[in-house]
Amino acid sequence: MILYGSTTSPFVRRIRIFTDAIPLEFIPMDIFSVADRKLLQAKNPTLKVPFLLDDELSIFDSRVIFRYISDKFELTGLSWRQENSLTLIDSVNDSLVNMFILANSDLDTSANNLFFKLQRQRTDTVLSELEKQCCNNDFNEWHYPSICLYCLIDWAMFREMVDFSCYPKLLAFHQAHQQRLDVIASDPRN
Repeated sequence: MILYGSTTSPFVRRIRIFTDAIPLEFIPMDIFSVADRKLLQAKNPTLKVPFLLDDELSIFDSRVIFRYISDKFELTGLSWRQENSLTLIDSVNDSLVNMFILANSDLDTSANNLFFKLQRQRTDTVLSELEKQCCNNDFNEWHYPSICLYCLIDWAMFREMVDFSCYPKLLAFHQAHQQRLDVIASDPRN
């Protein structure tokens, strides 16, 4: 199995951490270089990372990659509560990545238009809900939703997209996992 993706993507990083103990080759890509863009177009019609190749099978999305690997290695699946938490994490992660790309395309994401307002509202609402879930100890174990939450928070800090001072439980969660070897090995700052 080969995982392709950017070293800075939170969606790629979650799979790298999740598969830390699974035999998987990781091939870093620069999705904006001509050669890597061609590979991405040839292997993943969504034009997004990560994607996984297992023999001739190509898997296109981090959530589907998680399910595929879980099935292949007979790992425990997610509860419905965890699935909902993952949906929250994915929604705010998508919003923040889109806002980051738009800001780096020289658009003023602080503008008061509908799209930007909706992304900011989603971010605030979801992070508040994730803060509550941390208070309820939903992320006390290091499982796939916890990995995804960590990658979201760390990426948002890395890209300076969110001020987490309003979310002390999320900050404490992040701080509690910073020294994990799998987290350090996949840190986009390195």
